[in-house]
Amino acid sequence: MFQPSQTNPSQHRRPWAWIPTLYLAEGLPNALVTTVALLLYKALGVSNTKVAFYTGLFYLPWVLKPLWSPLVDLLRTRRLWIWRTQILLSVAAGALACLLPASWFVPGSIVCFFLLAFSSATHDIAADGFYILALSEQEQSFFVGVRNAVYRLATLSMKGPFIFLVAALQAELGNVRTAWMIAFAGLAILFAALGIYHRSILPRSAADREGSWEGSTRFWRDFVETFRSFFGKRRIGVLLSFLLLYRFAEAQLLPMAQAFLIDSNESGGLGLSNRAFSMVYGTGGVIALMTGGLLGGWVVSRFGLRRCLWPMAFATHAPNALFVYLAYALPSSTGVVAACVAAEQFGYGFGFTAYMLYMIHIARGQHQTAHYAICTGFMALGLMLPGMWSGWLQDLLGYPRFFMWVLIATLPGFIVTALIPVQEGFGRKQDTR
Repeated sequence: MFQPSQTNPSQHRRPWAWIPTLYLAEGLPNALVTTVALLLYKALGVSNTKVAFYTGLFYLPWVLKPLWSPLVDLLRTRRLWIWRTQILLSVAAGALACLLPASWFVPGSIVCFFLLAFSSATHDIAADGFYILALSEQEQSFFVGVRNAVYRLATLSMKGPFIFLVAALQAELGNVRTAWMIAFAGLAILFAALGIYHRSILPRSAADREGSWEGSTRFWRDFVETFRSFFGKRRIGVLLSFLLLYRFAEAQLLPMAQAFLIDSNESGGLGLSNRAFSMVYGTGGVIALMTGGLLGGWVVSRFGLRRCLWPMAFATHAPNALFVYLAYALPSSTGVVAACVAAEQFGYGFGFTAYMLYMIHIARGQHQTAHYAICTGFMALGLMLPGMWSGWLQDLLGYPRFFMWVLIATLPGFIVTALIPVQEGFGRKQDTR
């Protein structure tokens, strides 16, 4: 729906001045909504049933993102969308800080987190589109590693240092709500600063222009055709089943694993402090996840997705058994907990490579970019629905039996892995698809 910029790159401001900060702004709110929200609600004593339902529901904007992405192309420029959504992120984070002392914070916070999620999903659309429009193909290739690394570091900073900061503030001030209020106020200032900075620093690419309503009839006809061609793909039922069920177990484990780490021993959890959680899950876990992902990418580039698919499926699901051990043993050693979490996250990162590459496999052909965006919507739906009921199920079963259920829930993932077609050689380095 848009074409890469054909302008001379020397006419643009240096990409180093804006690419790192742009993808910092993309990574921070995603981790804020998917991880920090859960920890905040747990700190305020919200039950697992409600925590999982709320945080699962926050995935909805990413599920629906493919439906409104054409409007970002049609209305205004991507540059404008970028800095304005960053200001909206600032407003939402500031509202969370202001609402924290209120007795009705939880219902008010749901609105704020939805605004964060919607702004973040819209920012993703605009930022990724702007990256293509404002850079030459050579620059896009060079900076793809930079943008991915910064995005991961942003996620790491929210799950590690940010939570560590909250724990330090709580220890210093002796008040949970005040600690979180200061932390969210700091985020509001950071998002506002990023919005102001990008309003000034982002280059004005000639290719980044507002869509024409005169051609909107054709635009929407192409939009409908994009979805028609996607759902007309051969064996689409199997493909959608893979997108929705490959992570069926992980979608339930993800929110409850975090809750399990910080719940008290009396509640069946490990009772980690926020400081210990930030080290075990937010730092060690994220590093293991990134390492697994990097290794997974290298292995597939060497042997191809077809040969790696089953080892990666087992790497995704088998380490879930470590949480069964933790739930029954309740080890007091932080080192043992950290090793189990790191192993599970490494396996997930390694195995998730297969899922990401298969979305590319599905999206190949005409409308590849749009079809990939539709795949990401189904990916988010596959996380959202199981995640929403995971808290209710954990409250019903308790942690040991819940994690046993998670192992049983890996079976649909193995079944759909056996059903999907994979082109021989796809993903190998010499393969040009």
